[in-house]
Amino acid sequence: MQATRSGFSWRLVLFSCVLLETLSQDFGGQTQFICTSVPKDVDICAATLQNSVPGLDLKSTVMQLRETVLQQKETIMNQKETIRELTSKLARCESQSGTEPGGRRKETGTKNTMGDVSRGPADTLTQLSQTLQSLKQRLENLEQFSRSNNSVQANSLKDMLQSKIDDLEKQVLSRVNSIEEGKPGLRNETEQRGRVESTLTSLHQRIADLEKGQRENRPLDKFQLTFPLRTNYMYAKVKKSLPEMYALTVCMWLKSNASPGVGTPFSYAVPGQANELVLIEWGNNPMEILINDKVAKLPFLINDGKWHHICVTWTTRDGVWEAFQDGVKRGSGENLAPYHPIKPQGLLILGQEQDTYGGGFDATQAFVGDLANFHIWDRKLSEGEIYNLATCSSKAQVGNVFAWMETSLDIYGGASKWTFEACRQLN
Repeated sequence: MQATRSGFSWRLVLFSCVLLETLSQDFGGQTQFICTSVPKDVDICAATLQNSVPGLDLKSTVMQLRETVLQQKETIMNQKETIRELTSKLARCESQSGTEPGGRRKETGTKNTMGDVSRGPADTLTQLSQTLQSLKQRLENLEQFSRSNNSVQANSLKDMLQSKIDDLEKQVLSRVNSIEEGKPGLRNETEQRGRVESTLTSLHQRIADLEKGQRENRPLDKFQLTFPLRTNYMYAKVKKSLPEMYALTVCMWLKSNASPGVGTPFSYAVPGQANELVLIEWGNNPMEILINDKVAKLPFLINDGKWHHICVTWTTRDGVWEAFQDGVKRGSGENLAPYHPIKPQGLLILGQEQDTYGGGFDATQAFVGDLANFHIWDRKLSEGEIYNLATCSSKAQVGNVFAWMETSLDIYGGASKWTFEACRQLN
């Protein structure tokens, strides 16, 4: 009988050891087992709890630690994903702003009159070549003018300017060779570009002074503005602002063969709204008029290199608009910024689209071509009045809000003025 009791007690001890061994399998590695003899009349689970078996406490602690580690791992994975997204966004921002990783400014950008446009060497050379071609064209026009007027002074200035342009072409050719051969001279590209652009600015001013002689005897409204290049610094600024308007008519002569899109003939911005009144043809989109950032597509087809007369009328009541090309109504619509008056005290720019008030010019949205007889009224013109404008009738009216006059504009960036008489120089 004693042997039986003794054997039963030992079986309890062995059972406890097996239980602890089973519990310890989750811990891995080397493990110590603690076996405790339990009297036959005592509940095993109660005795285990009373004696606070270390194995059970340890398992509970490890389970808590494991849960914490899993939570931390999930947090770390989320943070890594966030870091990747931020890194990708930063790379895109740096690419657009012309900076290298780490915030260093790339040495390929060019400081322009309005804003910075980062351009590589090839883009810069293309821009310079186009600028030089424009200057040559203006010199040829001056040469014709000087021959017809026997101007000795004009010939002298022309020869001097032609010499400077030849020097600039040599500099451009030298830079082309440097790019092709990979010469170290490109390290000073920013300084070289600065000197070239400074010289170009001086040339533009000298040519403008020379062209001034052509304007002395012409009426102040008989001129056109020429924007030969798609840049972010060539534009004209209207000296006066617009009043508050509940209706309007905008008319002008345009000539362009730019593709894709002729760009932005004009933009009017006010504080807090850069797209208060904009006419734009950008990319492969049709020409659009924007009022308070609301858009209407216009049925104009004008990028054929010929002169076209266009007009757009609008009234705040129901936002009704009409579009006329060459004196003929081509389309109409409504709900264009209804009951929103055009705000006063803004800035009217010809040739550029304003992303911010008075700036934020984007070369891809710049107007390329010729513009003349730009007029604005604070009322809706009739179809007959618009036809008179398009056919140069003696009954044609001038804008009562803005009338086309040389003294009403300031010209920047190399845009030029030439004599223009509507209906006499068409195509």
